[in-house]
Amino acid sequence: MIHMKASFILLLVTLSYVSYAQNSITTFILLRHAEKATDGTKDPDLNEAGKKRAESLVKLLASTKIGAIYSTHFKRTQNTVAPLAQAHSLSILNYEGSKMEEIDDMLTKFNGETIVLSGHSNTTPAIVNYLTGHKDEFKTFDDADYGNLIIVSLARKGEAKVTWFRY
Repeated sequence: MIHMKASFILLLVTLSYVSYAQNSITTFILLRHAEKATDGTKDPDLNEAGKKRAESLVKLLASTKIGAIYSTHFKRTQNTVAPLAQAHSLSILNYEGSKMEEIDDMLTKFNGETIVLSGHSNTTPAIVNYLTGHKDEFKTFDDADYGNLIIVSLARKGEAKVTWFRY
């Protein structure tokens, strides 16, 4: 009888491990680009406040193991995560903020890892809504609001935990 109980417990532990292994947690750290310069172009760089915010991101995520860093093709999004990429010896990968199939590809390619995405006031909340399965819970950020950092942890799309910070 004791042998049967021990075998049953071992079976439960094994099944729990297999279940956990199949449901590894992928974490997205989503942020809007830092403060942009007002130079009259469609692709401005960061201003001084934005450069300081980009550096603060390095300190904030210094002990975080990051699998990939993504940015849209704009200077302001790339330069927001450039210091972080350098600090973690990673290249910045490009993505289109409106193409949700690219988010699915990231989930597959970096399953169980942490992915940082630098986006925009409209694309960042849209991606959070996509990952969580909520249609309209997270709204477009105000144009003057640059300090949002949203962490989405999920085993699969639609089942996510969201933590929202200001940095």
